Amino acid sequence: MPLNASLLTVFLTILFGANAVAVKVGFAGIGVLSSAGLRFGLAALAICIWTIYTGRSLRITARQGSRLLVISILFTVQVFLFYSGLNRTTASHGTLIANLLPFIVLILAHYFIPGEPITKRKVAGILLGFSGVVLLIFDTHGISNDIRTGDFIIFCAVFIWGINAIYIKKIIATTHPVLVTLYPMILAAPCLLLAGFFLDDGMIRYIDIPVGFSLFYQAFVTASFGYIAWNTLVRDYGTSIVHSFVFIMPVSGVFFGVLLLDEPVTVSLVGSISLIALGIVVINHRTGLR
Repeated sequence: MPLNASLLTVFLTILFGANAVAVKVGFAGIGVLSSAGLRFGLAALAICIWTIYTGRSLRITARQGSRLLVISILFTVQVFLFYSGLNRTTASHGTLIANLLPFIVLILAHYFIPGEPITKRKVAGILLGFSGVVLLIFDTHGISNDIRTGDFIIFCAVFIWGINAIYIKKIIATTHPVLVTLYPMILAAPCLLLAGFFLDDGMIRYIDIPVGFSLFYQAFVTASFGYIAWNTLVRDYGTSIVHSFVFIMPVSGVFFGVLLLDEPVTVSLVGSISLIALGIVVINHRTGLR
């Protein structure tokens, strides 16, 4: 991968890692589920404009429609749980648990995707990643029952995310990535806004500069620009090479959580981020271990 593409990939992983921090900032002025609905509604609008500008077709067949409906339902439930859990826990915890996704996908792929068995190297990476989350469980510094509940809810969201990722991987050859991303957002946005109307303690309480920037960041920086740029890199350089950089995401999330939200730095947190990042590196870098 050329230097400019490598730098762009690093930049994107930093942006994605910081997204949980932006979500937490937005909760100050916008309801939890309303924030999710606004994020994906705005992102869907931006992607629609981009597809029209680039001349891409948004038409789908009946078969694609049924598959996209499954993806959309899983996506909506996943986002509902992730935002609900993040409202209870810290951005650092949320980011680290979300980075269990590569490990969950590997385990599920072993059973549901032909030709993707779990090797010794993958087992080593999976054990390292899950050990990092186990370390979080034993972190007692300022950890309340509410935070532990939030951690568990996020884990459930990530597990559903993993199921969705496997399903997408099985159908992606016949459905364009733009459609796979856009249509779930179109369904999720109104459902989440409706849920926010009934469940949030006020859908929009106020919007100041931090809250407005956090929503802009979530909708346009990560969900729109981030998606388009990331998938362009995947198309040009391949999934394996691009995903070898994802170990930066948990580092970025914890760093910005500490910097912007004044979240505590504990031995368990540092150990957790080290194990999860190392696990991702082990999985994505080829070694003699098979």
